[in-house]
Amino acid sequence: LWSPACPNLYRLVTTLEEPRGKKELDSVVHQVGFKDITLSPRDGLTVNGQKMKLQGVCEHHDLGALGAAFNKNALKRRLQILKEMGVNAIRTAHNAPAKALMDLADQMGFFVVTEAFDMWERPKTPFDYARFFKQWASRDVASWVRRDRNHPSLLMWSIGNEILDTHLGERGLEVTRMLIDLVGHHDPKGNGWITFGSNYLPWKNTQHCAELVEAVGYNYGAKLYQDHHSIYPHWVIYGSETGSVVQSRGIYHFPLEKPILADDDQQCSALGNSAVSWGAESAEACLDVERETPFSLGQFIWTGFDYIGEPTPYHTKNSYFGQVDTAGFPKDSYYIYQAAWTDYKDQPMVHLFPYWDFNLGQIIDVRIASNAPLVALELNGREVGRQDLRQPHFLYTASWKLPYEPGELKAVAYNEEGEVIASSVRHSFGDAARICLKANQDEVTASGTDLIFLEVSMEDKQGHPVENATNRVDVQVSGAGRLVGLDNGDSTDFDQYKGTSRRLFSGKLLAIIASTLEPGIISVEVSSPGLPSQAATFMALPAEPGVTLGRSAQMENEKRPFETGNMDEIPLRKIELIAEGERTFTPTRKKIAVRAKFYPSNTSYGDLQWRVVSDGGIDSKLATL
Repeated sequence: LWSPACPNLYRLVTTLEEPRGKKELDSVVHQVGFKDITLSPRDGLTVNGQKMKLQGVCEHHDLGALGAAFNKNALKRRLQILKEMGVNAIRTAHNAPAKALMDLADQMGFFVVTEAFDMWERPKTPFDYARFFKQWASRDVASWVRRDRNHPSLLMWSIGNEILDTHLGERGLEVTRMLIDLVGHHDPKGNGWITFGSNYLPWKNTQHCAELVEAVGYNYGAKLYQDHHSIYPHWVIYGSETGSVVQSRGIYHFPLEKPILADDDQQCSALGNSAVSWGAESAEACLDVERETPFSLGQFIWTGFDYIGEPTPYHTKNSYFGQVDTAGFPKDSYYIYQAAWTDYKDQPMVHLFPYWDFNLGQIIDVRIASNAPLVALELNGREVGRQDLRQPHFLYTASWKLPYEPGELKAVAYNEEGEVIASSVRHSFGDAARICLKANQDEVTASGTDLIFLEVSMEDKQGHPVENATNRVDVQVSGAGRLVGLDNGDSTDFDQYKGTSRRLFSGKLLAIIASTLEPGIISVEVSSPGLPSQAATFMALPAEPGVTLGRSAQMENEKRPFETGNMDEIPLRKIELIAEGERTFTPTRKKIAVRAKFYPSNTSYGDLQWRVVSDGGIDSKLATL
């Protein structure tokens, strides 16, 4: 049988022959799978006789630096990253997916809630699909359902997301019935259950529409679960959109207990203290809801990956909602979900954050995420503390407050027998001294569509990763390959994805290298002002007969104008604040001298502005400069 854990597939060949089998006229090959699914209002989701929770993410369609143009290899990399996180379901928000997404979901083991509409007859914006709904909805439903109805990964058909029509007037009920009938007509075997995702479920009109669907999806409505489960005991309930905690990879706004949504740097804190008004308080809060509601099918967090657009709470470039940034680098919250969604007996993990490079004596919130029963924190060989992650209730994280001192920070995970099953180390570090290159593969097919994802990072003189490096690098590709994207995941960086130069963000940059239609050696050279260049070579192998060749295999990145900085800049990675002696004001100590030190010292940006602020970053009058 097929399941996310064991996606067993079979090859089904259908042939059309002349009478008496003299000649084959046509044939079609499908990959199929078989599964036994139950959606219960009381017991939630059962797959092949086993209770299961949907550990899902919502996904927009863009692929970061590659834009909205589809690439199967890029999507496969994304799905692999999500699989390692423990994700077992994808909600395609808010459009029908590329056909290859369904194929990959079949092969890799993901349930799919495939969604058709973000609006019906009532528009959300002046130029949206509502202009075409009456004319095109029936035809679009037909092509959507008929294309994907036999995929084993199909779980539900979502006929809409946050649809105004269901909330305003009786017409919404009529359209709901119409769409349900259309889906049922084209999926007569009921291979997918019919659902919608709504943020209007507190109101009666939408509740009347919800009575018609087979599963009711709540967008940010977890507080309604228990009441609605009592009022509508026949409803199958799940979280179609949850979370929306915003974060920037590798950016930390202290302290943890202080909610800080927005700051001067236009970044959101990856510490776990940047929450929007409509979403969850934290990743842990999302996980707790599902642990406390056995009747829920599970949830789809917003989102798996950051996507271009919707840069809440700022007016920058891309979203901050993802557990993975647009470049494919996981944020710290990724590991919190991984701690909850994986089993330490099969995949033991421990993640330690933040990085370890701050002001001497600064109080730092140190956090550990792990799926193990017990974790311990060590600083320079001294054990700071231990935390049982099963008592008094199930935990996913442990936190301590430590004054910063240089050295080694270490997290250790133990099983019930006290045996070490995983560890994670952070070292303090200095300025960048060496460029590091790490590729996901050494060989590609000369199809014009195969990709190499090359991670660019920095090490200091001791070989420690420089995890807040912002060095600008230039990437040159020659031979049988071409540079097709540069991305660092930074929503505030407006340098173009299609240029040849970009800064690292929080110590990382992604270079996407595509094959051409010619086999041969691919040469890559990465340079940065003041550092030795680094080179790498890869091989493009001849494409096998029948492999589809890319039609845009000549397109590649080129030098473009800079929007952030310039080619020869030495960006600033850190400002260290230094105060001698006691740092607390007292009746007898009314002045404290503070000086700032730049890293690297030869930075191109030496101007400095001083402010007195509260721990939330708000201007304060408690002291003067």
